[in-house]
Parts: sequence; structure tokens; C-alpha cells
Amino acid sequence: MCAHVLVAEDDIKQAELVRRYLEHDGHRVTVVGDGRAALEQCRRNQPDLLVLDVLMPRMDGLDVCRVLRQESDLPVLMLTARAGEDDLLLGLDLGADDYLTKPYSPRELVARVRTLLRRTGAARSAPPDRSLTAGNLSIDPVRHEVRLADRMIDCTPGEFELLSALTAEPGRVFTRAQLLRRLHGFDRFVTVRTVDVHVMNLRKKIETDPRNPALILTVYGVGYKVAA
Repeated sequence: MCAHVLVAEDDIKQAELVRRYLEHDGHRVTVVGDGRAALEQCRRNQPDLLVLDVLMPRMDGLDVCRVLRQESDLPVLMLTARAGEDDLLLGLDLGADDYLTKPYSPRELVARVRTLLRRTGAARSAPPDRSLTAGNLSIDPVRHEVRLADRMIDCTPGEFELLSALTAEPGRVFTRAQLLRRLHGFDRFVTVRTVDVHVMNLRKKIETDPRNPALILTVYGVGYKVAA
């Protein structure tokens, strides 16, 4: 299932978290930070689904939904910090297809998106192969699978994100700070030490000799890279 999902959320960290989870589920994601931009994107690019925060600058989510329903039947999943029944009913009365109250689990949001896409038939055909490879290592971002030759490798979400970043650009050296930014949202407590621990665990899983790695290499004083 692949769709173009527009995320309208003015909280930058929250928007980035939602984007990463949806992209890992195979979707193409566009993020905007205010209501007017969301409306313009809907009109210009016609996404398959809108994840819409209620409280936003320039134009709130309720007004966006009200205008959209006069123009299209785009599926809308509303996000709000308001937990009252009246607020929920108002959003649904304005035409929202589903409603998620903050704080929420990103995994639940992804599940709600899947359900809405199935219900509305908005999902597009299967995406093209976007597998990442380095030697015998293969990473499938859509299926969230890592294979070494014909063997499946179990990875935590953080390990998967780090390995995907490195493998997407073989030979490029990533600093710990760059990798750290990629891990936000996948680990509850993220520090520089987290990066080193993930690398150590990945080496145990994919290297023939973890003490003398041939795939995930350390660039001393800088960071890590995947051998080109």
C-alpha cells in the first residue's frame, strides 16, 4: 500500500516523527506547518490523504476541513489535543474521516492511515523497488526487512534506521551527530552512546568478524560509514 500523505502539523518534532513512521510504511510524505499551506497543497498536488492538526497558525484545522469538504472528498485524519466529546463531534461533523487525540502512538497513527486508505480506496499500486544494497546486505524500507545473503536479520527500529542511512550512501562518512538526528523518534533516550551501541549490535548481527568489521567501518575521530 503506497500513498501520498500530506501532514499538516506546526510542531516540527512531531511532524518529523509522523513523517518518518509513514515513510517507513511505504508512503510518500509532504509536511506543511500551517492551515493555509495545507489547503494550497491539497488543491495543487491532490494528495491521497491528509493528516491534519486542529490547532495551527494562519488557519486552523477545522476551517481547513470545512473548506476542503466543499471542494473534495479527500480522506482526513484529524489530530487534536482537545479530548472533549464536543470537539470530536465537531470535527466529524465538518467531514473528518477519523480523529486521533494527542498524545498518540505513531504506530496507531500509521494503522489509522492504513485503515482509511483501504476504506477509501485511495492507496496507489505497489511502490517501485527501493531496496538498498551493500555487498550481500539488502534493506527493504517498505517491508522493513534486512537480509544478509538469504538470511533474515532482526533489527530494532533504531538499528534499522541507522543501517538504512548508512547503506543509502555507501562510502559516505556520517558523523555521530548526523546519525543521532536520524534516530530521534526511534529511541526513547538518544545519546551519542546510543549510536555506538547500535553499531556494535549491528556488527554482531551482520559481520563475519565483529572485531574486524568489513561492512560497517569506523572512521576514527569522525563517525561511521558502510564500505562502498
